[in-house]
Amino acid sequence: MNTQQAQRRHIDAILRYADDGSPPESPGSELIGRSWTRCLRDYGLDPSRPRSARIVTQQTLREHQDSVDEFLSVARAGVEQLYGMIARLGYVLLLTDHRGITVQYLGDQRSDRRLRKAGLYLGADWSEPYAGTCAVGTCIQENQALTCHRIDHFDATHIGLTCTSAPIRDPSGKLLAVLDISALDSPQARHSQTFALHLTQLYARMIEDAYFLRRYRNQTVFRCDASREFVQVNGQYLFAIDDEGGIGAANTAGRSLLDGRPETGDGASLTQLFDCRLRDIWSIPYDQDDQVRAFRLRQSGETLFAALIQPRAPVPTTAGKPREHSEDVVPELDRLAADDPVMRRTLGLAKRLRNRDVGLLILGETGTGKEVLARAIHAASHRSRGAFVAINCAAIPESLIESELFGYVAGAFTGARARGMRGLIQQADGGTLFLDEIGDMPLPLQTRLLRVLAEGEILPIGADRPVRVNCRVIAATHQDLGERIAHGQFREDLYYRLNGATLRLPPLRRRADRPHVIRSVLDTLVAQGRLSAVRLRADAMSALLAYDWPGNIRQLVNALAFAEATCEGGEITANDLPEECVSGCLPPADDGPAGDESPLRRALRAERGNISAVARRFGVSRPTVYRWLAREGIALRRLPG
Repeated sequence: MNTQQAQRRHIDAILRYADDGSPPESPGSELIGRSWTRCLRDYGLDPSRPRSARIVTQQTLREHQDSVDEFLSVARAGVEQLYGMIARLGYVLLLTDHRGITVQYLGDQRSDRRLRKAGLYLGADWSEPYAGTCAVGTCIQENQALTCHRIDHFDATHIGLTCTSAPIRDPSGKLLAVLDISALDSPQARHSQTFALHLTQLYARMIEDAYFLRRYRNQTVFRCDASREFVQVNGQYLFAIDDEGGIGAANTAGRSLLDGRPETGDGASLTQLFDCRLRDIWSIPYDQDDQVRAFRLRQSGETLFAALIQPRAPVPTTAGKPREHSEDVVPELDRLAADDPVMRRTLGLAKRLRNRDVGLLILGETGTGKEVLARAIHAASHRSRGAFVAINCAAIPESLIESELFGYVAGAFTGARARGMRGLIQQADGGTLFLDEIGDMPLPLQTRLLRVLAEGEILPIGADRPVRVNCRVIAATHQDLGERIAHGQFREDLYYRLNGATLRLPPLRRRADRPHVIRSVLDTLVAQGRLSAVRLRADAMSALLAYDWPGNIRQLVNALAFAEATCEGGEITANDLPEECVSGCLPPADDGPAGDESPLRRALRAERGNISAVARRFGVSRPTVYRWLAREGIALRRLPG
């Protein structure tokens, strides 16, 4: 049976259902039947007139994303983790708001056109009144997780799809979002999606609980579970409580224990829910070694194990942390990382060595912040009152590098300054000399540098007596010095003289604290006056976190500067980022056949080449339109008007 025949047969089945309630050949459930009834009676949908996918404009999409911005920032990690598990199985992932508009999407770009046409795309409207029976829309109407498999769909163009959705609720129990995984091509058997349903429900619960903990991070959370071993890491029931044990909010599982009441904060307390006293709750962190305590539910008698998540407190001062030594707190270095294991190890070593006059060699890819780390070590050391002199060994012309480094006396050569010049090494006396890109230093100069490091003195050009210099040397390179030594391009004895200790900087793409780095870089640029104060919206942050950053932090600085210059209203969105940092930021989908004029070209013709008018039509910035033009190879001079 070809596709058209299958669609015709499906339409006939729905019409029979409308006439006499006859079930389809492969019935789904009463739930699907209720949805079909709503489509026919409440929405007036005609099964013989399938609807094309509706993808909202960029402006409308932005409004929907804005309404759940904080939630999207929390959901990102769970969404990406789930997609990593299902992508190879042919699924795409949609996260919609409570109205069924897709506000986050992950899919295979190789099937981009097919996915757009099917509505499996960013900005797609999957509300039941428009799309008919479908996983997202019916999940919203029925307020429960479900699979809409092939002929369960109302629209005949969707009968090849399998879609599984689960609701995500806010702490008050109201529907906040829907998590959906869908596939264009699926097996015939409905039971093939059983695991997909369990997996989607699991991640919906994880995202919902992460959002709950984010919302109530400044309040005590009582977390309990049937397992003592798992309560600390994956407690099923969450309650935000006040000082008297009153329940201000609960997650979905927690609300199921509250006599079925949909709302909390109406006088319910933990002492009513459990057979316990208030003291039993607040003593949880102290009475048991594992900081877990058993409680009995009053209604069922079931035993649950509970732990407390204490509210987030201000960062304590050194005086308030008796277990830490003062040398453990070094603000100049601590601000360079949040929670990355490699950076923690690197900064820990830097703290221990900051006041030791041993040579340091900083290794890392271009743009990882080697000079930033060197400056921080200098600022945190006893040499901070001295000068920090940075030399890019790859940037100074070889003909000038000797005079730049060692200086010269008056009359040393034609064109020399009348009073001579102190070289950069001498300028670093009492402070720190930073030799960036040391791997590119010419071999003859490496020999002279080795002598300086060994003897602690320099001989300016034209001088007959050396000058004593006391400076700490920090070198950095992105090159493999071992390989350059093997090829005779770098002196081995200089390497060991420089390398008293090695500090390694991870590339940005491998750092676990990328959100901190991005926000820190943005805040620094604003504080320095290089950028105006702007806000990063969740979709922009998601795009920045998904990018590989071959140019590392240096490229990030440039990307944020570009975005700040092109954004509107003081808010950076994904559409404001440089083209290489984002994917999928395209004008609304075109439902016409292949070869038809694109929506962008039609808009340009309609607006007679007026870029501002086109930007307003799509709800994006002018630079975004110019990026679309470049991507499609459109030259304005080819368009009329």
